[in-house]
Amino acid sequence: MSLESRLSRSFQSAPILPLHYYSRYVLFSDCHRGCANSNDNFLKNQNLYFSALQHYYQNGFTYIELGDGDELWENRRIEQIIEVHSNVFWLLTKFAQQNRLYLLYGNHDMVKKKLRYPSCHCSSYFCTESQKMQPLFPNLTYHGGVILEDNSGLRLYLTHGHQADLLNSVFWRLSRFLVLYVWKPLEHIGVLDPTSAAKNNYRKNLTEKRLSSWAEKKQQILITGHTHRPRLSGMDSYYFNTGSCVHPRCITCIEIQNHSLTLCKWTINTRFDRTLYVAREILAGPFSLPQHRPS
Repeated sequence: MSLESRLSRSFQSAPILPLHYYSRYVLFSDCHRGCANSNDNFLKNQNLYFSALQHYYQNGFTYIELGDGDELWENRRIEQIIEVHSNVFWLLTKFAQQNRLYLLYGNHDMVKKKLRYPSCHCSSYFCTESQKMQPLFPNLTYHGGVILEDNSGLRLYLTHGHQADLLNSVFWRLSRFLVLYVWKPLEHIGVLDPTSAAKNNYRKNLTEKRLSSWAEKKQQILITGHTHRPRLSGMDSYYFNTGSCVHPRCITCIEIQNHSLTLCKWTINTRFDRTLYVAREILAGPFSLPQHRPS
């Protein structure tokens, strides 16, 4: 199956959400939530992420996660991840209760593709606030892609982006095996996974070139994650990237509101009195979305 077929297939049954001037969406990707061990790359940014989520929940945004939300290559059971990061999942349930939550799967959480996965593994969680089991999102469907469409016919295609990488799409089971039994142990001594688009600049550039070429060929705006490299360079391009939540000192995301795209960074800043606070910074934009582009 070719790259074009893999990407197109992701949108065959994708939900189509309305996009108008008053729409508010926030796009995150590659959280890689783990089990709070030494391989949990999300752990260092969990407070940043939770603070950002609170902001978007309180301001009426719909949360869309573009895959690799949970690290299910290095960890076998999502139940352990939910238990460790129960505050995050508590807040995600608040989005879900208001129909403001859409979760996509990526290569590192491809197992969520199974229709019965949410009911089998995400039906409930232990809420530390109430000290009892609470419903999570058993009826939620994990999607391969989501489409945002406005009244003029303009469409924004959202997916993880692993489809551009043969090893992480078609042969993802082999990649998962290598990560779990080869690269995970070696990561402790500083050896990075050379097959990862997020850790290998050659593979990163190649993946982004393929995604950008697909978007240009289709003349469709494509927003992905996967490479962990945030990208929003203006509306003269068709391809954008949310970045990730595992950067060394920040998390990044793309906001969609007022029919515009804004690339944002959440980080820890210091006031003059040396107190710390969570800051939202604009890296690029806002860029107004164009009128309908012919496909």
